[in-house]
Amino acid sequence: MSTPVRVRFAPSPTGFLHVGGARTALFNWLWARHTGGTLVLRIEDTDAQRSTDEMIQGILDGLEWLGIDWDEGPFHQSQRGARHREAADRLVESGSAYPCFCSVEMLAAEREAAIARKESYVYSGRCRGLDPAEAARRREGGEPSTVRFAVPAGETSWEDVVHGHTAFENRTIGDFIILRSDGAPIYNLAVTVDDLDMRITHVVRGDDHISNTPKQILLYGALGVEPPVFAHVPLILGPDKSKLSKRHGAVAVTAYREQGFLSAAFVNFLALLGWSPGDDREVMTRAELIEAFTLERITGKSAVFDVEKLEWLNGQHLSRLSGAEVAAIAKPLFVHARIADEAELARRAAWFEDLMALVKTRSRTLHDLVEQGRPFFPGPVEYQPDAVEKFWKDAALADSALAVAEAYVAGEEQWGDLEAMEAGLRALAEESGVPAGKVMQAMRVALTGQRVSPGIFETMTAMGPDVVRDRLAAARAWLAGRAASQAGA
Repeated sequence: MSTPVRVRFAPSPTGFLHVGGARTALFNWLWARHTGGTLVLRIEDTDAQRSTDEMIQGILDGLEWLGIDWDEGPFHQSQRGARHREAADRLVESGSAYPCFCSVEMLAAEREAAIARKESYVYSGRCRGLDPAEAARRREGGEPSTVRFAVPAGETSWEDVVHGHTAFENRTIGDFIILRSDGAPIYNLAVTVDDLDMRITHVVRGDDHISNTPKQILLYGALGVEPPVFAHVPLILGPDKSKLSKRHGAVAVTAYREQGFLSAAFVNFLALLGWSPGDDREVMTRAELIEAFTLERITGKSAVFDVEKLEWLNGQHLSRLSGAEVAAIAKPLFVHARIADEAELARRAAWFEDLMALVKTRSRTLHDLVEQGRPFFPGPVEYQPDAVEKFWKDAALADSALAVAEAYVAGEEQWGDLEAMEAGLRALAEESGVPAGKVMQAMRVALTGQRVSPGIFETMTAMGPDVVRDRLAAARAWLAGRAASQAGA
């Protein structure tokens, strides 16, 4: 019987949950859910000066928005110091580690000498040959010391799920510190001991941790335990192929919630950053991602963070929701924007659901829903300059088109029958000698203030005759003022 999968997400609370960390959390979550395994949440907060409760809460908020839940934890690494020191003492007792009394000045001199030789610095091992009894006496006497792991000769290798066979020459690693002089554990020791105690079977993390892996494998061996399976995920790059930065999108993931992205769409987007379902699918639900996810399908190439792709995916997810589902999500945004209050939206609930069904297909974010939906509420609209320039550039011609529209609205008796409405408008436009297309274009600006909108007859039906009449009259008054100014110029 195979060992049940146990994975972990272990963020450091020195910053908010950003895109790279969120993807790591997602891949671990997907693997746990795909295999029926366990996801452990561990907060690696040993950097007391930089770790804050605010950052921890920010990480938890980000995971909650993404819908990433965990089965055990959150555990705090800072509370496990005694266990880490116990493991270090055990390594010293077994001869796998030793006290190092080298001062900062000595180590700096070694480093400078290596630089002068144009070599990469590796600790010389000066204290490795100390007699254990002498080293113990010096430690007991209060002489400052760290604890270093004694790296054996040879090489350390592993079969990485993503990168295949990966190996490091041990001489390039050097004897590394596992315990500081104040007794605080170094990252590699703390992580190894925690993963060991928490029975982690698979470590899925970013490529930036590859250099830590041989040290951790050596520690596992010295502690008499087989290491877990490692899968190192390539980094995420900006569209210009440089390291992802704030200008590309390396911000707290909750910022994308504020920008109007759906959690399901953002999860879908993150999953495709360095992973593929093995077919042509791009728009996927959480359930579909879980079913398809395997570590073997993580690609070895860096992924590019493409905001346009994110917006497209968000639009696809929006379009798949029903009008009622979109209305439930959008309602607080309309209230916040002071377009309508809760009482009005409750009173016109069915109408609002129909409206959201109408505008969702042209929206990529939730904020687009607000901008697309705003004109359908009573009150004046703002005419977008590009819409005016394109369809109302000649104020007199635009007014003529709107005059036809006003006459049409005054006589329309089949409101809501889209085919009949279009036939009636086209007939009246032909009688008036104004192209029907010009009439509809001029109407779109008058009714919505925008260049694009849902179909003009769907728009009219959603607005209702009263709002349409008011908008046409307001538009003609505006155009009269514009024509006067153009004539005087």
